Amino acid sequence: MSQLRIPEPGLLLLSVLAAEWDAWPDLLVRIEARFGPACFLSEALAFENTSYYDAELGRPITRRLLAFGTLAPLDCLAAAKLWTMDQEREFARPDGRRRFNLDPGLLTQERLVLATAKNFTHRVYLGQGVWADLTLVYTGGDWLVLPWTFPDYAAKDMLELLTALREEYRRRLFAARGPNPEPAAPPQERKVPCPRA
Repeated sequence: MSQLRIPEPGLLLLSVLAAEWDAWPDLLVRIEARFGPACFLSEALAFENTSYYDAELGRPITRRLLAFGTLAPLDCLAAAKLWTMDQEREFARPDGRRRFNLDPGLLTQERLVLATAKNFTHRVYLGQGVWADLTLVYTGGDWLVLPWTFPDYAAKDMLELLTALREEYRRRLFAARGPNPEPAAPPQERKVPCPRA
């Protein structure tokens, strides 16, 4: 019989898209007040895979990716999305168009899950209008790009960045388990593909 267990925490990520970054310092203060200090903040990364946000955010759009120092419980994603949507509204232009697009996600050893307010076939409802998007799966020692993975998250540079963040997450996760972790932290990760159902 299965036993219910609380899973280990994940690494909370936040993708920030914008064309105008003047208000970014003020927004960053709020973000870190809510989620804790960022342990990683990328430089401005090109965002060229879609024109979906151009009419609202303007052009050219760039992305900053943040990761936070405090590991987060896996059931925090809906609350994180609701808070970021509030910030999008507060920082919006007078005509209501957003200046920032904020997308929180959780990185674990097995996957990257992003929060979204849009339903789709592969998304799981979390409550309060928020859905979980299974964006990437880590299996066999690499990221598995899924048929619905956003093109920007399937890009080589992004996958390399997520791999580095995943390695840092694993180091912190195993350190948090203490000197005698159970189960034991593997010295080198097994590269075994996901089992098929």
